[in-house]
Amino acid sequence: MKLRPFGRTGHNISEVGFGAWAIGGAWGDVSSVDAKAALHASLDAGTNFIDTADVYGDGRSERFIAEVLKERGGARPYVATKAGRRLTPHVADGYNEENLRAFVERSLVNLETDCLDLVQLHCPPPDVYYRPEVFDIMDRMVAAGKIRHYGVSVEKVEEALKAIAYPNVASIQIIYNIFRQRPAELFFAEAKKREIGVIVRVPLASGVLTGKMRADTAFAADDHRAFNRNGEAFDKGETFSGVPYDVALDVVEEIRRLVPGDVTMAQFALRWILMEDAVSTVIPGARNAEQAAANSAASNFPVLPSETMDELRSIYQHHIAPFVHQRW
Repeated sequence: MKLRPFGRTGHNISEVGFGAWAIGGAWGDVSSVDAKAALHASLDAGTNFIDTADVYGDGRSERFIAEVLKERGGARPYVATKAGRRLTPHVADGYNEENLRAFVERSLVNLETDCLDLVQLHCPPPDVYYRPEVFDIMDRMVAAGKIRHYGVSVEKVEEALKAIAYPNVASIQIIYNIFRQRPAELFFAEAKKREIGVIVRVPLASGVLTGKMRADTAFAADDHRAFNRNGEAFDKGETFSGVPYDVALDVVEEIRRLVPGDVTMAQFALRWILMEDAVSTVIPGARNAEQAAANSAASNFPVLPSETMDELRSIYQHHIAPFVHQRW
């Protein structure tokens, strides 16, 4: 597993991390046995970065991570969590000191630690980016020893650019994949200039970039791919990267012809993301040990040829960009 610098935090992290949303909830049923096996397999493969959130299974994901790390012992990986989406309603006024401190204290308990490596504001409402007092609260929690660093998980490129204007924002988590290429236009250059750690989520466009889905693929009722296709529960861009499902399936067939025979489409999609040197880590999810090991293996694949990169850019511009480019 190759390592990359995580911005200016002083940490080097695995370029393929572990996204722990699927083992928490909203992806159909994942048993505790499979969830923990997926974590173990990822860590066995050299992953040292885990991303979770307090709302993933109402803390289930955080607690699984704590259990697995206790079972393993030894050096603790870098664990990033998120705060804010527990608010009901999810409004900017809820990002106050009382609530944010309560969220952090709850995550400290769930993760069984006395200081959180990284806390990310969890796709906050747009008004939060214009409230310096929110970022002052995070500074005070760093000073108090509750968190080491903080960042922001964003929906839009514009939000990422606004967030990194705050001097102590250490990281940005953003959607970037073959279906969502806009961050490479401006944001990545700005992130490198400011030494911002970049965490890439939704790398496989909710699984459609694995090439395994079909028009008749059935999703469980509690799977966001069934209930959030039009943004009914949260931002539409989190589900299939905001691309209409039928369009996504058609474009996957265009991409399939570019995938070498010795890699899976999922590994190919992860390798495409890792071609961008501004990316610190990509965090695919995994529902079991086999998926986790296969994701981690993408770190060892050779770089993609320039002609392949050009073709993928053309496919995006012609077939995907009209649906997503200006929206996110």
